[in-house]
Amino acid sequence: MADIDNKDQAEMDPADMEDVEDVEEEETGEDENSKARQLTVQMMQNPQILAALQERLDGLNGSPSGYMESLPKVVKRRVNALKNLQVKCAHIEAKFYEEVHELERKYAALYQPLFDKRSEIVTAAYEPTDEECEWKTDEEEELTVSKQDEMKEKAKLEEEKKDEEKENPKGIPEFWLTVFKNVDLLSDMLQEHDEPVLKHLQDIKVKFSDPGQPMSFTLEFHFEPNEFFTNTVLSKTYKMRSEPDESDPFSFDGPEIMSCVGCTIDWTKGKNVTLKTIKKKQKHKGRGTVRTVTKTVPNDSFFNFFTPPEVPENGELDEDSEAILAADFEIGHFIRERIVPRAVLYFTGEAIEDDDDDYDEEGEEADDEEGEEEADEENDPDYDPKVNLTLSRGRQ
Repeated sequence: MADIDNKDQAEMDPADMEDVEDVEEEETGEDENSKARQLTVQMMQNPQILAALQERLDGLNGSPSGYMESLPKVVKRRVNALKNLQVKCAHIEAKFYEEVHELERKYAALYQPLFDKRSEIVTAAYEPTDEECEWKTDEEEELTVSKQDEMKEKAKLEEEKKDEEKENPKGIPEFWLTVFKNVDLLSDMLQEHDEPVLKHLQDIKVKFSDPGQPMSFTLEFHFEPNEFFTNTVLSKTYKMRSEPDESDPFSFDGPEIMSCVGCTIDWTKGKNVTLKTIKKKQKHKGRGTVRTVTKTVPNDSFFNFFTPPEVPENGELDEDSEAILAADFEIGHFIRERIVPRAVLYFTGEAIEDDDDDYDEEGEEADDEEGEEEADEENDPDYDPKVNLTLSRGRQ
């Protein structure tokens, strides 16, 4: 059999032999690539190797590249001139964002009457007219006029029947509570004991700083009189900075939320959902007697949102406080940019569907990978979340 194989090989055309050699080389190359990928995956799963790589990367951060070091002095001198131009660009960009803030303030005044009308409808202070309640769905647009009239009459009769069976609700009950429960970022903060309190939330407003004042915005949560606290408004102010850091001007990428200030909630006795009472049994070492001790401890609650950690003057925070503030800034920015302007769409769930449509399948896969990486970072005790949340230029 070996002789036959050797004979066939001897009779094979030289060009065919080259093709065979090429295939063998390709297969060998694929095997080597596969082994390299497996080795890379194994290395990336080794926490000691990852820690060493991170340490090396941290050491390289901010260090000049070898290419820059190799440049002639006269070229380095010109690069320095470009850097100075870049710093001037950063200061111009800061002015741009200041004017954007002025535009936000201007248009907030134009939006406000519409938001006030929304609040009046939600709280039953105003009953919208039939004309104001007209809204065509995609299905209705495809129906004939006569069919639409027939369906409207049928729907009207059904509504009248329902009204007879139960008390006619006022306004839109639990409007803001429903909004919160529909948004993952906010629903994660909600506890079961928060819901009875948030049923009394009537409106959320955004107030911008006055002209000439440092850049900031305030979220105002307006409540109807209730049994939980005496405040009618709970507020939280976010202070921002829109200027390059002198020590690192190239890091400037728009306004940053630097700190936030909450408010004091005047809780009714026994109604403070941010505290809970626990009982512990203690045994006396000598006598062996047992006594029950009652303690009041912090409780998970959405209303902890109004008592954020204070940022000291030196800006140094412990790890837990940094994580809390990072999440806090994200939530405050989201409420200002998305929830308040589009509340009804989050109430109906349409805004959530729109958010989902922004991501195609490829994007979803990338997001899943990023989510896994973020989860790994959160589980890493050395993970250091950034406190400052940079507001993106491209707002939605």
